[in-house]
Amino acid sequence: MSEQPTDLREAVRRRYAAAAVQVTEGGSACCGPQPVEVDENFGSTLYAADEREVLPAEAVAASLGCGNPTAVAELREGERVLDLGSGGGIDVLLSARRVGPTGKAYGLDMTDEMLELALANAEKAGATNVEFLKGTMEAIPLPPRTIDVVISNCVINLSTDKPAVFTEAFRVLKPGGRIGVSDVVADDSLTPDQRAERGDYVGCIAGALSFAEYRAGLATAGFADVEIIPTHAVADGMHSAIIRAAKPLTSTDAPLEAAQSADECCGVNACCTSGEASADPALTVTEAKTASECGCQS
Repeated sequence: MSEQPTDLREAVRRRYAAAAVQVTEGGSACCGPQPVEVDENFGSTLYAADEREVLPAEAVAASLGCGNPTAVAELREGERVLDLGSGGGIDVLLSARRVGPTGKAYGLDMTDEMLELALANAEKAGATNVEFLKGTMEAIPLPPRTIDVVISNCVINLSTDKPAVFTEAFRVLKPGGRIGVSDVVADDSLTPDQRAERGDYVGCIAGALSFAEYRAGLATAGFADVEIIPTHAVADGMHSAIIRAAKPLTSTDAPLEAAQSADECCGVNACCTSGEASADPALTVTEAKTASECGCQS
């Protein structure tokens, strides 16, 4: 591919910004927002009718994914969930309902227009246990070991640095945490050029990893119990798939911890001093120390 990573990221940003604007402008029309045009392999039809009915129409219309990660991540009451590339917020809002008031759902997106749409959708849905963050999935703006489940819906394919995405997902997960994502995966027999021939990058096709590459990437990041299950074809040799993996309970994240700022300990800045404050504004100091599991509770 001739485009550089920064060019590809900008192409992705423009595509999703345009989709958000289309939905927002359609929401002011008499007939309500129309779904962003996708084929039968992508979009809101991959969600059950009873799920779509409880959400704002704009959240449903902005769905561009290739699956329904909230249905495969087995979310439980009280868990903290992070959605990579949260778009208009459909998976964040569904996650928030599943984890309940004692849990929390974060959405991460790099596109201002999508974040604005997601915030409006959260307000319409009356969701109080959600938070949307601006940033990239290659550099997640959350402290280590604070998330129970990472989900994503056909977005990891859009990254030009997938090893960084896997490493970051591993970093923010608590030991014993897990990922449950939907993504496009290519047959191992297809070359990168053959994958590119089947669709453009922003359409999630050209950037697809093969089954072997996906499995190896997760294992290299530290994940165990990797499971990749194809669900339906999206092109010749390309599949929407459910990907699950777990962070081992014995994980210490030693290399990642060494890279943290010297001013941060136990998820807290200025730890154990009069000026200590949680590195995550969403957590209290006590919650941050408990989540870090480092034993510093004083």
